[in-house]
Amino acid sequence: MAASAPYLLAADALLLVSPWIPLVYLALLAGWGWVVSTKLDKHAARFFLPRQSWNIFHLSVGMAALLAAYILPPIAGLTGWAGFGVGLGTMFALLVMSLFAYQTATSRDSRVPEAHKLGFLGLTGGGPKKPKENTGEIKGAGRVRLAIKGPDKQTVQPPVADSADFTVRTASEDLLVKVLDDRGSQLDVQPGSGAQQYHASWLIDGLRSGLMAMPAGDAVKVMDFWKAAAKLDVQDRRRKLAGNVTVERGSERHVVRVSSQGVQGGMRMTLLLNPEVAVKRKADELGLLEEQFKLMQEMTGSSRGLVLLAGQADGGRTTLLYSVLAMHDAYTQTVQTVEMEPQLTLEGVRHQVFDPTVEGADYSTLVRSMLRRDPDVLGVAEVPDANTAKEIARADYKRTRVYAQLKAGSAQEAVEGWARAVGEPEMAAKSLEWVVAVRLMRRLCTNCRVPYAASPELLKKLGVNDGKPGQQLFKKGGQVLIKNRPEVCPLCRGNGYFDQSGCFEIVRIGEEERDMIAQGNFPALRAAMKKQGALTVQQSAIRKALAGLSSVEEVMRITTGASPAQPAAPAKA
Repeated sequence: MAASAPYLLAADALLLVSPWIPLVYLALLAGWGWVVSTKLDKHAARFFLPRQSWNIFHLSVGMAALLAAYILPPIAGLTGWAGFGVGLGTMFALLVMSLFAYQTATSRDSRVPEAHKLGFLGLTGGGPKKPKENTGEIKGAGRVRLAIKGPDKQTVQPPVADSADFTVRTASEDLLVKVLDDRGSQLDVQPGSGAQQYHASWLIDGLRSGLMAMPAGDAVKVMDFWKAAAKLDVQDRRRKLAGNVTVERGSERHVVRVSSQGVQGGMRMTLLLNPEVAVKRKADELGLLEEQFKLMQEMTGSSRGLVLLAGQADGGRTTLLYSVLAMHDAYTQTVQTVEMEPQLTLEGVRHQVFDPTVEGADYSTLVRSMLRRDPDVLGVAEVPDANTAKEIARADYKRTRVYAQLKAGSAQEAVEGWARAVGEPEMAAKSLEWVVAVRLMRRLCTNCRVPYAASPELLKKLGVNDGKPGQQLFKKGGQVLIKNRPEVCPLCRGNGYFDQSGCFEIVRIGEEERDMIAQGNFPALRAAMKKQGALTVQQSAIRKALAGLSSVEEVMRITTGASPAQPAAPAKA
């Protein structure tokens, strides 16, 4: 065999290696190690990922890759350049696999913000992406931060720089960018306390925040800009109008639903970010406890009777309705809805939209028409008046399951409100089978939550009799240590909370309960519900706090109405 061959296989199976081969292997290993130590390890430390486990994984893969490069060629009976190529290729593949495994796993981890997810093999990304600027096609157009497309998919071109229209465009973009940076889900601009003043505020994890004051003239111009982008009638400041625009900022893409309506003192505009994403959740993602999920499965296993879905405004009712409807098989059953503003299109479900602007339109008449078609399942998104409630109560429940949404804070409130709406207790009770109430609780940010030992007095207030002194609970943080210095948490943006979870109360209504409703004996109904042993919204919330998913402060907020401190006065835009 030629002396220049990389591998020599002697008769006694001893592998002889050319002196330059280790240098090639070490160079490849050094490059891989540099990526692991300077990119991946720091990335894991910043976002509190299992750093030690990942380092053990990388070291194990590195050792396996080096051994494979030396051992695999002689095992396969390869010599010369063929053996060298196989060894080097195997080593390279294993090292790349370790980088790809880290990138894939962390891209799905909720602790890593979108802007800090690593790119290809961990060599790109790891920092906020610089927004692309759209210069437009108009000569002399100003540079803007967002690419905005109307419902016709046409880009809203930037106005000429230094023009009045460009100032309005910039102000409109700045307001939305502020909401996006704060992780807001909804922006509202509406008249304030003063005659010539408007307020802009937005929701972050369901809580109102970011109050800003705007002169009335500036606010109207901003609202007109977004209405024009959504192809709405800018001159119509009275009727309720709605349309969608698409907003792009760098790699981010958001669908924004623009709606406006005349209110006392002027006009109100709402920008709802990614409405379909907000309401599209499977039943097992709602926050149901294990025993509650089993009850939900039992409830949706039937196609008869009335179910009340109760919640507060912006409190998860729509998401609950869509999730429950999705648990029915729309291909073996006829599933339909009656809605004023559909937020999501469910596959196989017919969405009937009520248009109040049509002359002679009546919501209760539409509900009656849908019920006469004998659907297997019907979801009624609103019960706005007594006529609608009566039409639902008169339905043929031997062949139909109806889910009706009500604004209420508990199952008890929902039943009492339903009886009042129908006006006849016996009719209201006749076909009622289940009641589901939901309230949304903010989840603690797992990246910065702070543990503490609960005192016996606190556990007693929570009703935890078997709680051990010193049991660990969590409270909101907002900061993390990066290189031994406290910095704003990059995941929750210093808010201390990230996302929301539902706290539920699911009550079965049997013959005994229906008799109490028909008699108007609601104190007895409350006792019967308690006797069932079904968890209340408060008990569900306490369990989540004890499990470290949320804080005691959140339990108090959603069950007693104690709100976090709000800014005393709005900041000026």
